[in-house]
Amino acid sequence: MLRSRVCEAIGIRYPVFQGGMAWVSDGRLAAAVSNAGGLGIISAMNADENYVRDQIRLCRELTDAPFGVNIMLMSPHVEAVAKLAAEEKVPVVTTGAGLPGKYMPAWIEAGIKVVPVVPSVAIARRVERSGATAVIAEGTESGGHVGELTTMALVPQVVDAVKIPVLAAGGIADGRGMAAAFMLGAEGVQCGTRFLSAFECGIHPNYKKKVLDARDIDTQVTGRRLGHPVRALRNPFVNKFAELERDPAVSDEELSAFGTGAVRKAAVDGNLQEGSFLAGQIAALVKKEQSAKEIVEEMVAECEALLGKAGERVL
Repeated sequence: MLRSRVCEAIGIRYPVFQGGMAWVSDGRLAAAVSNAGGLGIISAMNADENYVRDQIRLCRELTDAPFGVNIMLMSPHVEAVAKLAAEEKVPVVTTGAGLPGKYMPAWIEAGIKVVPVVPSVAIARRVERSGATAVIAEGTESGGHVGELTTMALVPQVVDAVKIPVLAAGGIADGRGMAAAFMLGAEGVQCGTRFLSAFECGIHPNYKKKVLDARDIDTQVTGRRLGHPVRALRNPFVNKFAELERDPAVSDEELSAFGTGAVRKAAVDGNLQEGSFLAGQIAALVKKEQSAKEIVEEMVAECEALLGKAGERVL
């Protein structure tokens, strides 16, 4: 059976994390992934502590397995949510969009395993020194907030730089991507886009259809001018944002205001014109709806089969 240090450290059966996606990764989806043997993760996004508390408690009603909460460090509610995570003693905290060092001592004291998402070797080393259990090296192929390095380039460099386990993220949607991640030195994977097609994922049907219908060239990155690039599926909103971003007459404040609420419009309202449908470059490989259990088990089985026959693919 496919196991690694990630499984031992977190207490999960398979080294598969479900990414924390805003307006997508709620307590129900997280519980389904955790029950499947992976690590389900609740997205705290920009929500306040009351929303996050409700999702934590919902998840605990639905699973006895470990789960995580993803805390976006740019959130206006980050202080309250970070404190809540410690009070609730959630099993795992993953972080993104910033450095978590300020909050890590309280989380670690509460017995929480901290697994930051990192876009570079320098940040991976920094969070390792702060006591991280593992890191998630996320390449620019991923959906949502992205860095600059590709998964292929980033993962082995992070693996060589730290002693703690590394999970690979960005461009992974099946057993082939998972096997490739292990060959790069990773000890687990985090997937977001693949779980958009899960039956337990409560996003609007329009969102699921856009993912299932996506082609390989259908994502675009916008927001680099603001310092927070984001990958999403092309639609009128993304096209207009890109146009405004190129226009020097449009201020950063106006550009930021244009994007406010767009993720919710996609995930909750299914607004095809004004929503930001976050998805990774791997979206074109997602072709069917499945249960979270089927997704996790299918990925792991494919990976095990490929790794077992790796020697047959070379002379």
